[in-house]
Amino acid sequence: MAQDVTAQDTTAQDTTAQDLKVRDVTAREPMAEETTTAELAPGVRIPLIGLGTWPLTGEDAAEAVSQAVANGYRHLDTAENYGNEEAVGEGIRRSGMDRGQLFLTSKFNTQWHSRSGVRDAFEASARRLGTDYLDLFLVHWPNPAQGRFVEACEGLQGLMDDGRIRAWGVSNFKPDHLSLVRRAGLHVPLNQVQLDPEHGQPAQLAYHRDHGIMTAAYSPLGRNGAFLNHPAVTGPAMELGRTPAQIVLRWHVQHARVAIPKSANNQRQRDNLDVFGFALSQAHFEAINALETGAPPRLDSDTFFH
Repeated sequence: MAQDVTAQDTTAQDTTAQDLKVRDVTAREPMAEETTTAELAPGVRIPLIGLGTWPLTGEDAAEAVSQAVANGYRHLDTAENYGNEEAVGEGIRRSGMDRGQLFLTSKFNTQWHSRSGVRDAFEASARRLGTDYLDLFLVHWPNPAQGRFVEACEGLQGLMDDGRIRAWGVSNFKPDHLSLVRRAGLHVPLNQVQLDPEHGQPAQLAYHRDHGIMTAAYSPLGRNGAFLNHPAVTGPAMELGRTPAQIVLRWHVQHARVAIPKSANNQRQRDNLDVFGFALSQAHFEAINALETGAPPRLDSDTFFH
């Protein structure tokens, strides 16, 4: 069972990544005795900062991935729906990094929502990526009207039992969807959801916390970045000599969750990974928590079909 690392209340620094003593998985020298990973499954550690690759495609995606690996990233996130798995695989090969040093995540679409379909989805993703296994494979969207996402999760568990993937999870699943998976006797190790200071989804994260589900945040810096100019973010950025984006990513890390920012820019990639070795104060942390607006995610996973 995955460790619950999703504490969401204002005392969450009591469960920060600083309290989880593990190894540094980046190519840089460790800046402090602080973890950069969390336990996802027995023997499987997931880096807390990953590289998001949507909407990069083709050469842009390949170059961004190769550059990111050189910059120290060891967690790469892609999906069938992004149309860039081949390019991500090319970026990995171009980087020269041994596959075993990387944590590779992909996701599959609704057409594969069956036990046998998940195996077909895995074979196709692995072929496009040029790998024989995935570290993490996710149901991308629940598509509840189709009514087969529980079967998809059962198929993922079968892939894990067979050693084709090291861990599995879901993406964009609401508590009602997660409850149906639990009723089938499966523990969901991780749910990847849209999450930023203005879209904190407290009820969603409370469910994760109560049921030992790790949270991964996509779009962790928001869709338009407006809150990066808020004094709750710019204040600690000035005080700590960091960028606003680093402050928000550090906020995610101190909530002990995975964050997957996307950038093809060399310096921003470096900055986004450089969020260990400093900490937000209680006041900083609470001020960023207070940016929560109650707004739902951009897409409603009860109706969005992919």
